[in-house]
Amino acid sequence: MAVRLLQTHEVSDLCIGKPALRWLPPSSTIADAVAELEAAGGAGAAVAVWDGEEGSDVAGRVCMADVLLFLCSAANLASPAAALQAMLSDMLAASTPPPIHRIESDASVLQAVDSLLGGAHCLVVPIRERWRRAGRGELLCWLTVEDVARFFVSSIGLFSPMASSSVSDLGVVRPAALAVAAGDSALSALPLLRAATASHTSVAVVPGLFPRRLVGEISPSALCSCGVSAAAAVAALSAADLMSFVDWGGAPPEAALHAVRSRLRRRGLLGMLDLLYGVDLPSSSSSSSASSSSSSSSSDEDDDGGKCCVASPCGRRGKRGVFSRRAMGRRPAEEAIVCRRGSSLVAVMVQALAHRSTHVWVEEEPDQGDDRELVGVVSLLEVLRVLRHLPPT
Repeated sequence: MAVRLLQTHEVSDLCIGKPALRWLPPSSTIADAVAELEAAGGAGAAVAVWDGEEGSDVAGRVCMADVLLFLCSAANLASPAAALQAMLSDMLAASTPPPIHRIESDASVLQAVDSLLGGAHCLVVPIRERWRRAGRGELLCWLTVEDVARFFVSSIGLFSPMASSSVSDLGVVRPAALAVAAGDSALSALPLLRAATASHTSVAVVPGLFPRRLVGEISPSALCSCGVSAAAAVAALSAADLMSFVDWGGAPPEAALHAVRSRLRRRGLLGMLDLLYGVDLPSSSSSSSASSSSSSSSSDEDDDGGKCCVASPCGRRGKRGVFSRRAMGRRPAEEAIVCRRGSSLVAVMVQALAHRSTHVWVEEEPDQGDDRELVGVVSLLEVLRVLRHLPPT
């Protein structure tokens, strides 16, 4: 029954109402992509690297997290402004992201699922003629893991009784291998963030390796809600403090900006300091530059005198570093989404989609003590794998 559902529904059923994707040719600069991303707005904003030719493949998908990781790579850390002038093709070649697959609108949902399970990061689908304006060239839209998972949830009754089984019994709990200590530098987590992007998960922030307790997470989607100047925070802060900085989105408090500026000066990363100020940046949106300049306009000639706080190694989930909204008198950020090994598959799917997340962390109460231990993660991609191979009934 489940396979029949996937075979009889077309991909176009999942694309109704989806907007045409934004795209730039491979010869465009990263600064051009930043301008497009800022114009689109939102954590889900992405730009396709595409030549615009009908029927041609999309070379890649670029979001703000990709830009930040590129600017903070060892080769670009000292000169982020110059890195913004690199071509998108150069960035794709340097990062080797997972591929983007094109799939026709009349293909079955089963083909879309198999493509995602086969390694595609996401799919592009041509928008059918009747949805297009006359005279325009080919239009494409994105189809993501979340889109397909949402389709499964809408027909979850066909997957009974598996949908009511626990994630542990179904074997979809994977080890939380992507984890960084709260006090470690955020730069040390860059390889983990690249892996998290490819696997549709996040990097867990933990107080120490053993026992593992979840302090929070640094997710690619959270980085996508930031501006390009957040690269300066990645270069300057600890993992825990970056997690809190990201919570502020595009409007961090002056105390947070001051700490970032001070640390960048001490480390000699003056190029990143210019990025934070919005000085001499190549073509990005004027609103972004104005925001960066105004937020850092106050004098910061005085050093922070060693008052910058690194998250305590004994911190607990939900406790953040000096930049937490709680510490600044603001509403605290949402904690990482968690479940138990005994949680049902459908409950975890609904939980992830309700929070627009591609994963849910799995915690359990230890034999002794009150702190929950991080035991793994459930990704929507693994959920799709299990549902795709559901035995026929």
